[in-house]
Amino acid sequence: MVAPAAASAAPRSSPTSWRVSAVGETTFRLRVRYRKADRLRYLSHLEVVHSCERAARRAGLPYAVTQGFSPHMKLAFGPALPVGTAGLGEYLDLWLRSYVPSEDAFEALRGASAAGLAPVMVKYVAEREPSLGSVLSIAKYEVVLEGGEALQEGLTSSFSAIIAEGVLAVDHKGKQKVFELASTLPKEPDVSTSGERTTVGLTVRIGERGSLRPEALVTAALTRGALDGRIASVTRTELLVEEDGSWRDPL
Repeated sequence: MVAPAAASAAPRSSPTSWRVSAVGETTFRLRVRYRKADRLRYLSHLEVVHSCERAARRAGLPYAVTQGFSPHMKLAFGPALPVGTAGLGEYLDLWLRSYVPSEDAFEALRGASAAGLAPVMVKYVAEREPSLGSVLSIAKYEVVLEGGEALQEGLTSSFSAIIAEGVLAVDHKGKQKVFELASTLPKEPDVSTSGERTTVGLTVRIGERGSLRPEALVTAALTRGALDGRIASVTRTELLVEEDGSWRDPL
């Protein structure tokens, strides 16, 4: 069975095969890819949740609500971003009580959202799809540092040495966690320089039990090489699903 198309080419008819029944209510699961950028990268995850809820209400979408003593909008998010980290391809699932063509839902959400927290694409997915938190297992990042070619060479050498050791111990909130780098880093870091800026491209396996923060790895490399470099920005550029040894887009 084929899902309703993404916002760019959604059918106008309601595909009843994608309806599911939850406590007697027909709902449709709309997956939204959105960005978190500019000033809004400093929002906490809870603030992002509240902002997205307000946007869905302002958009006039027929959102579903949860059951129980404290009903609230039925939506679920992918892995949270730390405060200050931008995201170019973040995800949430929003359940609707009635079908809205995906291009109409996209335009309504875009018009109701702040520019720094705007939708990029929407698409209906099947109710049987696992949760975003359980399937999103690969994250790609770009870490930008102040410093040119000397920093690039030093970081490349430091990353090689750290990866050769096989493990990295990271202190976070008073606790130490040890990461096995062979499984944590499916690709070696890519370091490039443009002028007086150095960019580190990182691919990290993530999970519901936590993951290695890119700034922790970069800071470890700076410390190991006694390098003079300051992290200017961290951006999560992609979130992907890993299946049978390959990666795919969750949409």
